[in-house]
Amino acid sequence: MSYDFQQAFHKDVVIDLVCYRRRGHNEADDPSLTQPLMYDIIDQKRSVRKLYTEALVGRGDITLEEAEAALKHYQDELEGVFQATKTETAEQFNSSAAEVISQGQQTLAPQTPSWEVPTAITRDVVDRVVASQSNMPEGFTLHKRLAPILARRAEMVATDAIDWGMGEALALGSLLTEGTVVRLVGEDSRRGTFGHRHAVIVDKKTGWQYKPLKTCYESGAKLDVYDSLLSEFAAMGFEYGYSVARPEALTIWEAQFGDFANGAQTIIDEYITTGEQKWAQKSSVVLLLPHGYEGQGPDHSSARVERFLQQCAQDNITVAMPTTPASFFHLLRWQVKSELTRPLVVMTPKSLLRAKFATSKVSDFTEGTFKAILGDTTVNPDDVKSVLLCSGKVYYDLAAEREKLGRKDVAIVRLERLYPLPAITLPPELARYKNLTNIRWVQEEPANQGAWSFMAMNLPALINHQITGISRPASSSPAVGLHHRSDLEQQALVTQAFN
Repeated sequence: MSYDFQQAFHKDVVIDLVCYRRRGHNEADDPSLTQPLMYDIIDQKRSVRKLYTEALVGRGDITLEEAEAALKHYQDELEGVFQATKTETAEQFNSSAAEVISQGQQTLAPQTPSWEVPTAITRDVVDRVVASQSNMPEGFTLHKRLAPILARRAEMVATDAIDWGMGEALALGSLLTEGTVVRLVGEDSRRGTFGHRHAVIVDKKTGWQYKPLKTCYESGAKLDVYDSLLSEFAAMGFEYGYSVARPEALTIWEAQFGDFANGAQTIIDEYITTGEQKWAQKSSVVLLLPHGYEGQGPDHSSARVERFLQQCAQDNITVAMPTTPASFFHLLRWQVKSELTRPLVVMTPKSLLRAKFATSKVSDFTEGTFKAILGDTTVNPDDVKSVLLCSGKVYYDLAAEREKLGRKDVAIVRLERLYPLPAITLPPELARYKNLTNIRWVQEEPANQGAWSFMAMNLPALINHQITGISRPASSSPAVGLHHRSDLEQQALVTQAFN
């Protein structure tokens, strides 16, 4: 009945199924030990099989003899399999301990190198997506505060300074022009938590909801943007399932703040990071987790990147923390264009969304591809004695401090992708600095959080060089609660990076 209703009216159906457990948790469990009265009642009830058999016989669908014959046939099948197990010899494993360890370290399937995946778009596509942001349907009444925001997106191309919101629109819009289904879901995803997206706009007078990127649809493309209910567990779980069923789509779940992903930790642990290893079940789901230390307190600062990196092995997921709109653009397109189906976890920015110093040129979108690292092009390699490795918005704090100090001997290298580590591109980048004496990993997070533990364990062997860590002090909480103290901590770690 529920299926027929769903097919006829295209509405969701929720079945409230009330039931009880006849047996214990397993064959050795006796639930009557703790709930004797209830199980006295249950034991007196006829089994579901008996009730169903009586219903079938009562309707005349089968005879009692046929029901008993079917039961005997089934029990004989089970008994036959059971007896067969007594005569079979158990499979022997002769692998040595070293071989077992080696097999355990094999990747599920190597990731396609990022530079082998073309993700750039043409200028015509750029213009088409930009036009979609300002060309409203006839008679549509924009909110007075929204009109200038959309108008500025056209100006960004003219001024060659594209921000994060427009960079994301270019990624999604260009994929739509190529026939890709795009799905974006989160607690505040239509507008964007920080008011930077506006993927769905509302007519001020009529309430009509319109998706500007709809004009980019080609050959089967579709854009679905939903504001979900306030359950990270339920929403992320649904999007994971959708991505499994439709891996070719760009399926995105976005946290309102990255901190809130902990409400769906079970989905992350049981499905996203382990599903392929356990069940060979592939997912292409994307998690967008706003992350960054801006003095907003312990519940609005950290997406807990350390938890994701702790679960990284065998190329099971991709973890990234892009620092430019173009890098984010190429990363999203890479997720679709790469032949590998893997979850992507992105630590997205907050304060960088409108920062003038964190924009990208139009050519950054029409050329190149996703780069796992961004090398330093502002210093002479021969002058460099110290390299600061970092990821995320702390790069801009370090760059500003270096300029203030006039330090020509320090290079800043950004890891746009934290996992898999850029094993092919990072060593040659560091090899450019012939007079290098020290390498430091700099992060905003406390020492016991963030990427430091992961980097300390993996980077030295990769780059054949010891590294030291610069961070906030170890803390039981992700961040302090006072904005002023957060600023002091940030300045302290930036200062320490150059000492």
